[in-house]
Amino acid sequence: MVPRLRVEPIGHERQPVIVIDDFVPDPAALRARAEALTYQPMGPYYPGLRAEVAAADVAAYLLPLLDVVAQVFALAGPPGLISAGYSIVTTPPAALGPIQRIPHIDGLEAERIALLHFLCREDQGGTAFYRHRSTGFETIDAARHPAYDAALRQDVARHGLPSPGYIAGDTPLFECIARFAAVPNRALVYRSHALHCADLPADLDLTPDPRRARLTVNTFLMGPPRNDG
Repeated sequence: MVPRLRVEPIGHERQPVIVIDDFVPDPAALRARAEALTYQPMGPYYPGLRAEVAAADVAAYLLPLLDVVAQVFALAGPPGLISAGYSIVTTPPAALGPIQRIPHIDGLEAERIALLHFLCREDQGGTAFYRHRSTGFETIDAARHPAYDAALRQDVARHGLPSPGYIAGDTPLFECIARFAAVPNRALVYRSHALHCADLPADLDLTPDPRRARLTVNTFLMGPPRNDG
C-alpha cells in the first residue's frame, strides 16, 4: 500500500494542509500497540488522555515525510521531533472549560508543525479549521497574539462565553473554513498555529477504552526557520 499525498491550501491565508491517505502500511499493528498502553491526562488543555508512541514507530512514519514537510512549509531543513502521543477524547461537553469550547492553536511559531494520524473510524470525527471573525485571523503568531487576545475578550463581552460543548461549525466568534474527515489511516500535516479543533459528532462515545475510543496519533515537529536575509 503506497501513501497517497496531496496538498490543500485553505482559507484566505491559503495555508497548506498535507493530506496523506494510506499513511502507514499496517495501521492495525499500530492500533494494537496503542490499545495495550496505559493512558493519562496531559496538561490542562487537551480534553482527554494520552500515551507515548514508541520511538521506533515514530521513526518509521516520520522519516519518509521530513523532506516533504520542509518543502511544503518552507523550512530551512527537515524538522525535529517535539513529541508524539496516542490521544483519546474523553471529556464530556458539559465539563469543558471555556478555552476548550473554541478553536485552538498548539504554538505561535510558523515552524511548529502538527501531524495528526487517524486510527479511528470516520464516524468518530475529523478535524476542522477556523477563521476568527472579528480579526480575520486564521493563524495566530507572536505578532498577532496580542490583537487576537484583545479581540477575543471583546467578543466574549459582546456575545458571552460559548455554551458548554465542542465547537462544530460556524459560531458568532468563528467561521469554519475547512473540514477533513477522519478517514481511517489518514494523516493531516499543518502549521500548529492554525486555528483548528476536532470536528466531533454529538453522539461520540467518550470512553477511555482505546479499543472503542476516537484514537489518533498527535505528533509535533519544529523546523528551522528559513533565513531569507
